[in-house]
Amino acid sequence: MDAVTSPIEFLELLAREAAPVEFEGPLLAARAAGTTADRLAELEQAKLVALRVRGLLERRRRREVELSGLYDTAGDLAGLRDVDAVLRAIVHRARHLLGTDVAYMTLNDDERGDTYMRVTDGSISARFQGLRLPMGAGLGGLVAQTGTPYVTANYPEDERFHHTGEIDAGVREEGLVAILGVPLRLGSSVIGVLYAANRSARPFAREEVSLLLSLAAHAAVAIDTARLLAETRDALTELSAANATIQAHSASVERAAAAHDRMTRLVLRGGGVEDVAAAVTEVLGGALLALDAHGRPLARVGEIDEPERTALDEAVVASRTEGRSVRRGALWYAAVVAGTENLGALVLRPDEDLVDADQRILERAALVTALLLLFRQTVAEAEGRVRGELLDDLLARPVRDVAALRGRAGRLGVDLDAPHVLVAVGDDALAGSVSVRQRVASWAVTYASTLGGLAAARDGRVVLMLPGRDAGVAARSVARDLARVVNRPVTAGASGPSTGPASLAEAFREADRCLRALWALGRTGEGASSGELGFVGLLLGAVDEGGDREVGRFLAGTVGPVVDYDARRGTALVKTLEAYFGVGGSLARAAEVLHVHVNTVTQRLERVGQLLGPEWQKPDRALEVQLALRLHRLRGTPPG
Repeated sequence: MDAVTSPIEFLELLAREAAPVEFEGPLLAARAAGTTADRLAELEQAKLVALRVRGLLERRRRREVELSGLYDTAGDLAGLRDVDAVLRAIVHRARHLLGTDVAYMTLNDDERGDTYMRVTDGSISARFQGLRLPMGAGLGGLVAQTGTPYVTANYPEDERFHHTGEIDAGVREEGLVAILGVPLRLGSSVIGVLYAANRSARPFAREEVSLLLSLAAHAAVAIDTARLLAETRDALTELSAANATIQAHSASVERAAAAHDRMTRLVLRGGGVEDVAAAVTEVLGGALLALDAHGRPLARVGEIDEPERTALDEAVVASRTEGRSVRRGALWYAAVVAGTENLGALVLRPDEDLVDADQRILERAALVTALLLLFRQTVAEAEGRVRGELLDDLLARPVRDVAALRGRAGRLGVDLDAPHVLVAVGDDALAGSVSVRQRVASWAVTYASTLGGLAAARDGRVVLMLPGRDAGVAARSVARDLARVVNRPVTAGASGPSTGPASLAEAFREADRCLRALWALGRTGEGASSGELGFVGLLLGAVDEGGDREVGRFLAGTVGPVVDYDARRGTALVKTLEAYFGVGGSLARAAEVLHVHVNTVTQRLERVGQLLGPEWQKPDRALEVQLALRLHRLRGTPPG
């Protein structure tokens, strides 16, 4: 038998993985050599066996490649970090292993009730990549709805599927013909579809369907693993947040306990508002401002400005109403109250947001501050009574046991031999309820004590003995500051300086006369000293409360026509009269003082004569006119 026609040639063809067409070569050569029919039949049988062996080897190679792809996919799942990358790898492997033009994956959208494109490989159409398939529509919608694999060798012509314009347009634009779709299953649920598609007609073998199902199973596992990882991460995040909350709460509780202990020790050892403010800022951080009931600073720790008064009042009212601290912008306010009495507020600018426990610390600090202020107020009232009793004894006549009075004053830090001024405040400050009078008396004690003086209520007056020499300045300061407390004008008369216990009683009476003179002159709401009013003022101070009406009638009857003429015509007759009398009746010197010609002075005085009558320059009448001019100037208002 010729070696050319030997069956061994088929083994050689198998060994070098020849194409199927090459297996016809030995038969053709045998026929050409005139080989017998029996021999040709044997060679034909050998060829068929060789082709079957070749097919088996090819299928095993493909299976090996498929298994390698599945193994790689399993490895991707084992090291899952990015679910999108894993899904892209699965779709790419499906396209490669099945040898198709395109592979893609859709996932079900439970909220919208359809399935959408998640991953594509080999796609060139943006419209196709954006498709959404209704359940039951097209091949993919049917797979997603039924959970059954479907295959078509020619989708556009396959009438088994429900075609829609949108789906067919996308498939047509992509150029797909043959499509295989298998479900992505998780237990009994279908979560999506994995596809392999070709741009030409082709069948899909059962092995290809099985391979795509295996890849779909891996994809489903990847998606579910990613979901579980996400849920695990979310759970860990929630646990971490809960742990942080517990730790923060524990820390805040510990801070609150430490702050409570510290403020308790402050009260027991006699600490002040400054110590409370320092304790709060050490625990909570930031800056704190403690204010009294009038918005004046009691203590300040750190850099913090005083809030605008309207905003402060609103926040304090809100804090009192709600019974807790309130936030306004970057500041926290806690009202300092005792019963219905407003004692002030704590204003905190923290470095960080306050939790509930931190707010309790601020509120506890406000309570401690109220206790300290009440204690201070009680001490001040007791000291005020002592100081008031001392001043009351000093103003009594005759003064008894001067040495004892000096000893009592020394224990209060008051030097009776140093210069002092006496300031008297009367009815306009004390009018009103008992609480108003108590508030005025309390203010006077605090004000005098701050300056190193004394204060007391005596003969319907509040009298203050203040160190210093300028009685007018002291009177105006008292009138101004006390007016802010009672929210209305206050009149204050003062005298002094006075030195020594024996002189204080007379100084008080002089201050009282000055106060009554201010009322008589209509200068309520002002402060002045007896020296500033002069002799005329003190004379007025000696009249009764009806003196103001008498002064008005006196002024109207004496110089009223001249004052009225000036008011109507804008002239300077009053000023001319004052200059004329001030230089002893000299026309020339009056002209120099007024910076006018002598004839102008003469003409003005002639007009005065027409208004007051021809006898206005006679001694008795001239004295009345001068007195009236002085009263007019002191009173500061025209006669009525």
